[in-house]
Amino acid sequence: MTAPAIHLWRLLKWGRILARHGALKGIERDPNTPASVRRLVRVARFGARVPAVPRYADAFQAIGPAAIKLGQTLATRPDLVGEEAAHDLMRLQDALPPLPYATIKAAIERGLGRPVDEVFASIDEVPVGAASIAQVHRAVTPDGRQVAVKVLRPGVEDEFARAIDTYQWAAAQVEGLGGELARLRPRLVIETFKRWTLRELDLRREAASASELAESMRAEPDYQVPAIDWQRTTGSVLTLEWIDGIKLTNREALIAAGHDPSKLAGILVNAFLRQAISEGFFHADMHQGNLFATPQGHIAAIDFGIMGRIDRRARVWLAEILYGLITGNYQRVAEIHFEAGYVPPHHNVGEFATALRAVGEPMRGLPVKDMSVGMMLDGLFRITRDFDMQTQPHLLLLQKTMVMVEGVATSLDPEINMWDTAAPFIREWIRTELGPEAAIGDRLITDLRTLMRLPELIRNIEARFPSPGGAPPAPPLREIEVVRLGGGWRYVAVALLSAAISVAATWWFLHG
Repeated sequence: MTAPAIHLWRLLKWGRILARHGALKGIERDPNTPASVRRLVRVARFGARVPAVPRYADAFQAIGPAAIKLGQTLATRPDLVGEEAAHDLMRLQDALPPLPYATIKAAIERGLGRPVDEVFASIDEVPVGAASIAQVHRAVTPDGRQVAVKVLRPGVEDEFARAIDTYQWAAAQVEGLGGELARLRPRLVIETFKRWTLRELDLRREAASASELAESMRAEPDYQVPAIDWQRTTGSVLTLEWIDGIKLTNREALIAAGHDPSKLAGILVNAFLRQAISEGFFHADMHQGNLFATPQGHIAAIDFGIMGRIDRRARVWLAEILYGLITGNYQRVAEIHFEAGYVPPHHNVGEFATALRAVGEPMRGLPVKDMSVGMMLDGLFRITRDFDMQTQPHLLLLQKTMVMVEGVATSLDPEINMWDTAAPFIREWIRTELGPEAAIGDRLITDLRTLMRLPELIRNIEARFPSPGGAPPAPPLREIEVVRLGGGWRYVAVALLSAAISVAATWWFLHG
């Protein structure tokens, strides 16, 4: 177990870097920050030149790979770090200097257990991407297929383990202070971050996620997921189909290649809605660097290390919440929050509906191009404190992804509106899942499952109550308490007394 002094030393070192980038200003000025935390922040920034405009993303990037991933997690928590910090942290996209090819080659051979020359006909020594966890190279297999080879950075597992250990310790100390910090559940934030990271550090998990997403997205032929080369994939090496395309970051190149940015934006929004609402399994890292336009006009996605999952009940709630906000039905949105347990029952539904109206109505009068799902969700976060709403990790991840998708879609088509694009899809899904046909279908499925259990039920009844034709079970014998009278002479005395009583009774019966 790591000593508290080591944790404190790491925190002060990281805090010093954050202070030099002005990233601790918000914590120090927030009235909800405990005095002990505020003192630690002042120690960390002592003597540092603090810039006027905080550079949160630059600070996390300067700390290192684990901090980059933590910053990406905190970007989903505007209620925890503030809207300004969350927005700036969205810039974190893992760009790091690449490792030398000799180091990567050795890692590939360790991961696959064979020389690189046996596995690939050729491999480009210049990487196409270098991130905090892995590095990607283009290669050709012996059968002539173009593939991308993703390789974990050597030593990254140990580095992340040390950092996460300190993050968990710090979160426990902060949450133990109680109050507003406890409501925000920082320990849960770090546990969520830990799960994401452990998944990303096992490239077989990423391969499995890509394969599952490809199966679930067959109904969206315009959204492409690269195929996995399982024979060349291990925990530290991932080999998948190479995707030729133009990154969605380059709008001019897309137009020059004949792509319709508005159509691409619509494909992206519908693909996200199908993943999040219909399938409940979504790509949670859909920033522009992970999305390409293929020559066929499709959108292809890469990097499936961070995935989100929502069960059907939560998806129904989510769809109703979004549709209620779209149509202005704030009362129903408030009721869903109470039904789902997001708002504690001691609060008033009507008051919560009014708070929702204060968030939604100002946007309903805006021009279409100025309305934003991200702005709406940020507004929802502002009222969570007043109604003691605890954080929901799956919804936070979804919120982050939704804002990310809206940002990419808006960069492609500045006139697009997520509400208008999403409303038909959500309306149809609600009708399908909650309409009369769905209710009848659910009832038929329930009744069919009950009928299928009848044979087992009958067998259980027969075992408990056998048929009349068989011998009835013997009645249970009455329990009789056994009384011990003492030594053997007492048993003789009792026997003689019993015999005398019997003889006397018989004589009386005959002569009486």
